[in-house]
This record gives sequence, C-alpha cells and structure tokens, in this order.
Amino acid sequence: MTGSGPGTERVGAYGGLERVATGIAGLDEILGGGLFQGGVYIVQGTPGSGKTIFANQVCHTHATAGGRALYITLLAESHARMLGHIASLGFFDASVIPDRLTYLSAFRTLQDEGLAGLLTLLRRQIGESEASLLVLDGVMAAEETAGSAMEFKKFIHELQTQAGANGATVLLLTSASAGAPMAAAEHTMVDGLIELSSRLCGRRAERDLDVRKFRGSGFLRGRHAFRITDGGIVVFPRTEARFREPSRRDHVGGPHVPLGIPALDGMLGGGLPRHSTTMLAGPAGIGKTTLGLQFLGGDPGDAGLLVGLHESEAALKAKARALNLPVAAMMETGQVEVLWHPATEGLIDEVCDRLFAAVRNRRVRRVFIDGLDGLRRLTPDGDRIVRVFAALTAELRALDVTGMYTVETDLYGLASGLPLGGVSLQGASGIAENILLLRFVELRSDLHRMVSVIKARDSVIDQRLRCFRIAAGGIAVEDGPDRAEAILAQLRHLPSGRGGE
Repeated sequence: MTGSGPGTERVGAYGGLERVATGIAGLDEILGGGLFQGGVYIVQGTPGSGKTIFANQVCHTHATAGGRALYITLLAESHARMLGHIASLGFFDASVIPDRLTYLSAFRTLQDEGLAGLLTLLRRQIGESEASLLVLDGVMAAEETAGSAMEFKKFIHELQTQAGANGATVLLLTSASAGAPMAAAEHTMVDGLIELSSRLCGRRAERDLDVRKFRGSGFLRGRHAFRITDGGIVVFPRTEARFREPSRRDHVGGPHVPLGIPALDGMLGGGLPRHSTTMLAGPAGIGKTTLGLQFLGGDPGDAGLLVGLHESEAALKAKARALNLPVAAMMETGQVEVLWHPATEGLIDEVCDRLFAAVRNRRVRRVFIDGLDGLRRLTPDGDRIVRVFAALTAELRALDVTGMYTVETDLYGLASGLPLGGVSLQGASGIAENILLLRFVELRSDLHRMVSVIKARDSVIDQRLRCFRIAAGGIAVEDGPDRAEAILAQLRHLPSGRGGE
C-alpha cells in the first residue's frame, strides 16, 4: 500500500499513548496510524467474514516484530483446526509459537467459574506471558454467560482496567450484530469497533471493512473494500476519502506537454497543459488507445504508466510494435510500465492503489488510463465513479503528473448542424480539464476519422475539425481543416443530411 493519504483529520495519540500497528495493509492508514496501546477494540462480523484471519494476522505480525501476544478462545474452533486453516497464509510464522504467541482455551473456565473466573484467568495469563496484545475470540459466549447487561458492562470495565495497567491492546471477536440484545453495552464502552462484512452485489461477492467507532484520533469513515489473499487480509481505503484533498498544493502552469502529434499539439495551443487531465472520447475502433500510446511516448525522458482495463499487456505491446510507435521501445525497457487489470471483476480502490504506488515508486510523469468504462464496472455504485475519479485526477496533478483517459461514446455519424449528436459529456468538467473528441463521419460508402478539441485548460485552442488517419507511425492529423470542411459540405447536400442515405 502507498503512504498515508491527505485530507483526513489526524489527531495525536491521546494521553501520550503509543500506536500499535495491526500489520494489515491499508488498515493502519484508515485508523490514522494503528490501534492505541492499552485500548479495547471489538472486531465484529458474521461467520465467514474474516474475523479469525484478521486477529491471527495482527497477532503474528505483532509477535514477529518482537511483541508478545495471547490468543484465548471461548466458543470457537479447536486451535489445531484454526492453525491448520491459517498455516498457508503469508503472515503465519510458526517460529513465534508458543514463546511469543500463545494459544489457550478458556471455555472450561467460563463454564465453571463465569465471568469472574475468566477475568482471573486473563489477568494471570497476561502477567505470566507479559503479553502486549490479547485476543479474546468468541465474546458472544461471555455475553450469554452474563446475568444482565450491567454484569457484562462490569466485565468490559474490568478488562479495560487490566489492559490499561498492563499496556496490553485487546481485540474482542464477536459475531453479534449492532442489533443484538447486549450489543449496546459493549459498543458504548470499548475504544473502537471494526465491522467486517461480506455482501452480494448482483452475483458478485464483496468484502467490506467499516470502522464504526475509534476513540483518540480521526479515521477514514465508510465502507472500505478488502481481500483475503494468500498473504492475508489487504484493505483498500476508499480513494475519495483517502484523497479528499490532494497531498500537495496544486500545480498549474509550466511548459505544455507534447502529444507527439504535431498538428494536434498545434490545435491545443502547443500541447496539453502540464499537470492537467484529458478526456479522450470516441467510439470503439476510432483510435483512442493508439493516441494514448503516442501520448506516453511523446517524450522519451518522461516515465509513463499505462493502466489497461480492456486489452492485455501483450496486446498493447503488440499494437505499439505493429504501428512502430516510439512507446514500444519504452515499454520494453520499463520506461513505460503497463498495469493491466481486467474489468471482469475487481476493486476500483485496488486499481487506484496500484496506480499511485507505481507513480510514486517510479516518479511517473505521464499516465494513460484505458478506459474509464472499465473502471466504472469495478464499482457497484454507479455514481461513485465521478467522486473516485475527481480525487484520483486531483492527486495525480499534485504529484506532477499529466493524465489522459478514454471514454467510449456511441457509434454515431457526424450530422451537419449536430456535431456532437449522440455524445454525452455531462459531468465531464469535474474530471477533465481538456476534452478531445474523435468521431467517424460517414459519407456514402466511406468512413472518415475526425478529431476536435472541445476544451483545454487556459489555452488558446483551434476547435475546427481535422481529419486524421492511422498508419505506420500512429495517428497523423492533417495540418488544416480543408478536407474536413469539404467532407462536411458534401454531407450537408445529401438527403436528410445523413451520409449513408
């Protein structure tokens, strides 16, 4: 995961308490730095949501880093079965068991001696093992043992007192939901509540993490997607929350960024405004990806990144070689990196995280996202794409990056008097400072390609249509609008103003 995001309210540790890293990628960023030493936190979720993996990952990471952890189960699966299930995960470290990580069952103690006996056991085990992290798995069993809500409140209070005295951070695992009878007792007293869930979005299943309460500092609210991978849990903070404000002051001005297509650079007043974002709109087959590849190869000194959501990396490299584009050699040497993520299924925040990691690690200056339609399919919330992309482009600008992305429009011919017929650019101003529109023009049996500049930030532009073609070397735009005007003049005199009628 990349570094801590800007724009979030961050408050220092209250009472001078230190942070305890969870070891779960992305979660510490959401929490503003990790859990607090001596805090008591509920990790809540339905069976199968990932609570056991969550707690074990925190324990193993803590023990491997030199801490001591104690994992106590009440009504849960046997330790042998649990360890067998997590042994294949990347965070699992058998060498810390049992010296730095101890597993114990307190079911019999709870059954025979109640909450008072359980507290005595916890106090003794924390002292003997010098544990700085305690996991109590199966808190619902303790709730059910309590005779009343007040008795359970006293149990939580005593547990907090023990944790504070020993400096041990406590995780309470429970399957209880917010509507459970005694949930209010525990939720009001603990220092934090983290809820894990798994939900269906159509036929697709998604896992979410929601920090519903966290005392002591600001945190990133809302549902954050997570995966259970071979390495363990990875959380992807919501992009629009993570980058609510750019990490640095906005960059504006500076020399234009050439596209590598002289005539089109001229239409833009010398190239794209530096640190701007360009929407490249047009129907399938018009040449959007080719233009984006030329943009990435426009300056051999600029590191580039191609985020592909349609064509594979091999297909993109083959296209660049077939057209003899300068970017082909840059892709082979790694000067231009290809980050391919199929749009069939995935997480939009994961793609954004990989993008920003590549930009920061390689000091990327040009980013081409092909295309926005694929990103949109990665989120079940259709309206969210505008917020995500607005945050993404603002952060790219702050990182001194000039960006370009493609949007697919309907396959409409250009009609005289209706130059933008069939094209919807509603909402584009919020996520694109420049807009280039590529269109097919149907004249009798011929299809002609035309390009126009709809807008460009703070630039004197030539908005007249130009014809272009795709050949060896890529897209070649004609120097003037003469042929485009001649085609449009012929189009105007055809019946119904339609090229094929």
